[in-house]
Amino acid sequence: MIYAPALSAPVELYILRHGEAGKRLAAGSKDSERPLTVAGEQEVKEIAGALVDLGIKLDFVAASPLARARQTAEIVVKKLKVKKGKFELWNELKPEGSRLALYSKLAQFKPGDSVMVVGHEPYLSSLVGDLMFDSQGSSSGGGSNGRIVLKKAGLARVSVTSLRPRARGELRWLLTPRHMRRMMTT
Repeated sequence: MIYAPALSAPVELYILRHGEAGKRLAAGSKDSERPLTVAGEQEVKEIAGALVDLGIKLDFVAASPLARARQTAEIVVKKLKVKKGKFELWNELKPEGSRLALYSKLAQFKPGDSVMVVGHEPYLSSLVGDLMFDSQGSSSGGGSNGRIVLKKAGLARVSVTSLRPRARGELRWLLTPRHMRRMMTT
């Protein structure tokens, strides 16, 4: 197998699952329109506040266009004061989106950039698994080497060391909302 050389400085990729959303909608309604609950909004605001407290600065934020992911990203963008024009909705982050197409989009960023993607399960857990366990192309989307699960409003930080020909990275942290709250109270 041939791998691209490591980036001179990794792209810091923050992977955030949307907050708690309303119950599945009645038949005939669009799941894509399901919004965050009041509790989900509050939890995402707390997560965004924790990121501010940790000194996290984002160069770019991309989110799935589904309402709950878009709302989650908008809260983060506002709280972290992400520059105008540095937030986009990407179809590649929809639950059925293509991770290979996502990797192509991520390849536009420079070494040292700090990027957040906001989306859904099991897509995001598979993304983390791909980056960590070299499982791209496997039908299980997490490979046989391990499995990561992001809770609602859970956050992973991965230092992406290569995007071509294979995306590779190192998990720096994986936090649940409870972890974030505990970090902020100590």
